[in-house]
Amino acid sequence: MFSRWRPRETRTKQEEFLLHRLHRTRKLFAFLRDIRRELFDDAFQAELESMYRDTGAGDDPVPPALMAMALIMQAYLAVSDAEAVELTVVDLRWQMVLDRLGSDEPAFGQGTIVAFRNRLIAHDMDRRLLERTIELARRTKAFDWKKLPKDLRIAIDSAPLEGAGRVEDTVNLLGHAARNLVTCAASLLGWPFELVARRAGIPVLLESSVKKGLDIEWSDPAAKEAAIKDLTMQVASLTRWLEKNLADEIAKPPLKEHAEVLAQIVSQNLEPDPGGGGGSRIKEGVAQDRRISIEDPDMRHGRKSKSKRFNGYKRHLATDLDTTLIVACAVTPANRPEDEAAPQLKSDVEKMQRRIQEVHIDRGYITSPVVREVLDAGGVVLCKPWVPRNGERFTKADFKINLRDMTITCPAGEVEQIDLGADVEFNPEACARCPSRAACTTAGRGHGRSVSIADDEVLQQRLRKLTATKRGRIRLRERVTIEHNLAHLCRRQGRRARYLGTRKNLLDVRRAAVVQNLETVHRQLEPAVAERRKAA
Repeated sequence: MFSRWRPRETRTKQEEFLLHRLHRTRKLFAFLRDIRRELFDDAFQAELESMYRDTGAGDDPVPPALMAMALIMQAYLAVSDAEAVELTVVDLRWQMVLDRLGSDEPAFGQGTIVAFRNRLIAHDMDRRLLERTIELARRTKAFDWKKLPKDLRIAIDSAPLEGAGRVEDTVNLLGHAARNLVTCAASLLGWPFELVARRAGIPVLLESSVKKGLDIEWSDPAAKEAAIKDLTMQVASLTRWLEKNLADEIAKPPLKEHAEVLAQIVSQNLEPDPGGGGGSRIKEGVAQDRRISIEDPDMRHGRKSKSKRFNGYKRHLATDLDTTLIVACAVTPANRPEDEAAPQLKSDVEKMQRRIQEVHIDRGYITSPVVREVLDAGGVVLCKPWVPRNGERFTKADFKINLRDMTITCPAGEVEQIDLGADVEFNPEACARCPSRAACTTAGRGHGRSVSIADDEVLQQRLRKLTATKRGRIRLRERVTIEHNLAHLCRRQGRRARYLGTRKNLLDVRRAAVVQNLETVHRQLEPAVAERRKAA
């Protein structure tokens, strides 16, 4: 059974001194000291302890609530596991918050903090930790909740997160995957790496790098083509040798996983050489969902805009527009469209028994099923509509679309029936004799002007009407709240991911959001605290 974390309530003389100093800088330490028992009350501590029931409580003598508080401070200062352990001994602020002032022993070891993070992930308790900050805001009356809407008004946005894994080209991906496979096989056989590489017919791995082993002038297209063929034939030789000599082992972990990675790299990057000879060449174009890192299987190429590319992930936030608190987070590979994150964000919000009444998004989320779900439930979706463009000619905005009768009328008065999600073409004969043809279309002979009708045309029309009013434009500008929140979180978390894999990075984003929410609550409460301090 765990010894529950029960930090003292009364302040010591040393704590009073530290708290006085901390009201000037790094204020969150003082706030954490004051609200630690409320944040980690008995009910929430019981939730944290339940993570250990699968293997029996007592495996880890460190109270889970203390570990959770340490993770919050780790995110606050953006320090490594090793540094976090050391700070529990040398930093008075850490010692005060953890109720360990004067201790000359670490509060926990690196292994403990790693194991605790893994348990949080396994039980989705990092999400609950974020929820606790919102519950804390309610319990401390940081906001006048009676004046706030019962249902949520949220904004959603995303920002790039560079992956922590090494990004490699096709040649290095093949070499890296093959090297891992040979290393694993050598370990299973008890042989030297070099012996396995030679017997498996892949001598290119005997050098420090694959490109050094191939030893060609890579700017020479013919030499590069020959080198790729040579490499792929060696990789094929390795696969055949393993299937023959380690037939049982290659069907089960850990050799199976390494073999599958190599097979994935081959299938995504190579194709048979049309010239014959049994070799392969690098595929033209980029394979869908192409793996770019051996170390991190979830990383992908992505782009935030046409000119801004990055490798890794997208981090998504949902922010309560009335409190600025972050209510949900998501992480997706960089190549996935924004709208795929929205269902997870909505699901996390609903786990708090909150209903979304209004959602502010950018156009990247407009095709998410969440948009339809909110609208069907009587909610409101706010987004800048697509801006029709057609050079100097008539745009879609110059046409009258009647969604009740499902018709479209051109500037010259011609009418056509429309279907959602389909293009409509006006009568070619009418367009041919129209005096405004030159100002409308460049369609060839026998064709009339065509207009695309979106699947969400109803919503797009509604959004265009909204932007046409002053009140509507004011409502659209409310979305700046999420942009500020996202900028603060990105600055706190950094440009580069701390961990490998989608799920671990989601924990890190949620943890940064926890810190940000606590700072928001502290700012709201600080004036009242200052008044009480003066009165005392």
